[in-house]
Amino acid sequence: MQEYENININDYDYELPKEFIAQYPLEQRDKSRLLIYRNKNIKEDIFKNIDKYIPENSYLIFNDTKVIKSRLFFLKPTGAQIEIFCLEPEKGMAFFNEAISSTAKTTWKCLVGKSGKWKRNILERTIVKNNTNYKLIAKVIDKAPQYFTIEFSWFPKETKFSEILKLFGETPLPPYIKRKAIEQDELTYQTIYAQKNGSVAAPTSGFHFTEEVFTRLRKKDINFLYITLHIGIGTFKPVKSESIINHKMHSEFVCFEKDIIEKLYTNIGKYDIDKKKIISVGTTSTRALETLYYLGKQIYDNRELRSSDYLLSFNISQWMPYKVEQNISIEKSLEVILEVMQKDSINKISGETEIIIIPGFQYKFIDGLITNFHLPKSTLLLLVSAFIGDKWREIYKYALDNKFRFLSYGDACLFFRN
Repeated sequence: MQEYENININDYDYELPKEFIAQYPLEQRDKSRLLIYRNKNIKEDIFKNIDKYIPENSYLIFNDTKVIKSRLFFLKPTGAQIEIFCLEPEKGMAFFNEAISSTAKTTWKCLVGKSGKWKRNILERTIVKNNTNYKLIAKVIDKAPQYFTIEFSWFPKETKFSEILKLFGETPLPPYIKRKAIEQDELTYQTIYAQKNGSVAAPTSGFHFTEEVFTRLRKKDINFLYITLHIGIGTFKPVKSESIINHKMHSEFVCFEKDIIEKLYTNIGKYDIDKKKIISVGTTSTRALETLYYLGKQIYDNRELRSSDYLLSFNISQWMPYKVEQNISIEKSLEVILEVMQKDSINKISGETEIIIIPGFQYKFIDGLITNFHLPKSTLLLLVSAFIGDKWREIYKYALDNKFRFLSYGDACLFFRN
């Protein structure tokens, strides 16, 4: 039996008192506390000073996804409130831009809160904005075990669905933030570098960055690279089985520009003394980045996949990193991807990744990880443990003993390999 099959989620539990879960962000993003773990030592500072701890001429890898206002509330005549949580377009995240730009109507996979009170198939809601009447209609098309398929239609018909969400939607705060979303959350539950609409949860490790922090980092010749992973509601999915082997990891949409892959490829080919350190900002950036090796490996092993069609709709399965023979170098893996991109003249690749990063995972790219503090018994905590080992226990105990703030609106960590 392989090592990962022996992982028991109960070994990644700790007591997290509710008063440690930040319910609001700090007024100033970069004033959050920063816990640094390097050379087996723990120290702390404020995030504003993170440039002191990142090596000169490093690469910082950011996830530039943008959170959409995906929570919709409808009030029935009886007073019952129905929540519809938009997950992704019916045809999948590859069609997100098409769906968000739709006029008149669009169909989405959704979660429905208090669905038992939704007896009729249609819900309606009307608001007035800038002297214009807007009407949104939700109709159930189908119900699957995991989600509802819902058709949205609206008036005026020429309005794009992206505008409808801005008008009717609310910021999708995580379930452990026990309050209603307020107007300020639209700004604070978003990174300042968010560009590409698509997430229903934020890459919260990026919350701490400000323009002043970016300026400080640039002065050390630290380079910023942006990749995209649209975060789904599955990021909050609890691990319910004791053995991690029985946990089904969620799938998320990832996208890489050719320029980023070329820079990573060039960096890997350099002598150690010239290589840039790669610091990943967040668990989502990490999952996206580590997906690249397995994409190249998949293409290397199967010549039929050497086409732009596959690079625009690839899928990397949950357990692939643990089941395939890792018999090619990282450099070769990226080289294979770039060869196909060059041959077919494509500048961007995209697809789905399900990979789960747990103890036993062999990191290919990252030398450091910026992240927040994560829930007990979560796949995110497993990812951290895969990077720094059992030291996470001592680190989390230190954070609790010293009253750090936890989870999305909480404080930050900067980890380097043991």
